Amino acid sequence: MLNKVKIAIDAMSGENAPDKIIEAIRISLKSEKENFFYLFGKKDLLQKKISKYKSIQEYCEIVDASDTIQDDESPLGAAKRGKDSSMWRSIESVKEKKSDISLSGGNTGALLVMSRLLLKTIDGINKPALAGLWPNQNNMNVVLDLGANIECDEKNLIDFACMGSALYKSLFISDKPKIALLNVGLEETKGNEVLKKTFSILKSNQLKNFEFCGYIEGNHIMDGNVDVVVTDGFTGNVALKTAEGTANFITQNLKNSLSKLSALLSYSSLKRFKDKLDPRKYNGAIFLGLQSPVVKSHGSTDAIGFAYSINVCNKIVKANLIKKIESNLITVDA
Repeated sequence: MLNKVKIAIDAMSGENAPDKIIEAIRISLKSEKENFFYLFGKKDLLQKKISKYKSIQEYCEIVDASDTIQDDESPLGAAKRGKDSSMWRSIESVKEKKSDISLSGGNTGALLVMSRLLLKTIDGINKPALAGLWPNQNNMNVVLDLGANIECDEKNLIDFACMGSALYKSLFISDKPKIALLNVGLEETKGNEVLKKTFSILKSNQLKNFEFCGYIEGNHIMDGNVDVVVTDGFTGNVALKTAEGTANFITQNLKNSLSKLSALLSYSSLKRFKDKLDPRKYNGAIFLGLQSPVVKSHGSTDAIGFAYSINVCNKIVKANLIKKIESNLITVDA
């Protein structure tokens, strides 16, 4: 246990829970045995489910939580009544230093509110951001904010740049990630006043932890020329949902449009293309700016997608993400 990455999982949230979560643990243990899982939920049910998988039992401990937060609950209502829920208890485990990181596929708003109540924010951060992975031509981007903050000022966006840089360095090998602000054009005069002020501050600072590359437009996010894309939560969420819908539209219609013969001849290329757009590989959004890490899995993903979010948790903890964020923040004074 001493050298394990201890992951607290809200085992009752998301579609097909807890079955897909237990299956995801089994999948993840095939390649990574450094993790230990605290599963929060209805104890009798979880014990019954896990008893079918002897290979994972030594890597799991069940913690009883009688309540479950529903997807249609308001964030504040869930936080007020949900102290016996699997979501609250899993976050509380991180607060009490029993776990290194918390993972849930449940109600995003409730998860954010509970996380802020229990874990607080890093000194100097007043708005945590939701960051996710986005495929590009070379590897992946980190994009934030994806919906936690509808309105942002220039300090928030600068904080997002610092935190996104730290996350990118934690997940991938890069000494100085390239950062860009999402905008409607590339010229310095384009965009609203918050974006223009943010551009001016980032351009004038001598940045040691990342390279500021100016603006980027939505149609160039996937080019692979930058590593971190920064925006407010409204724009980021719209961009994310648009990209997800476009990817699903392309893969479904491309397959339907091919004849049986052309599909056979193009199978390997089509499979590579489909694999690159597979949203399960990019599952696991991270709340950045809290004093301890929390990861949000897509509620509708399957066991494979949830296993990818477990892998993200492992990398975040081993890379000491919180310390990296704290180190990055002192380089920029808004």
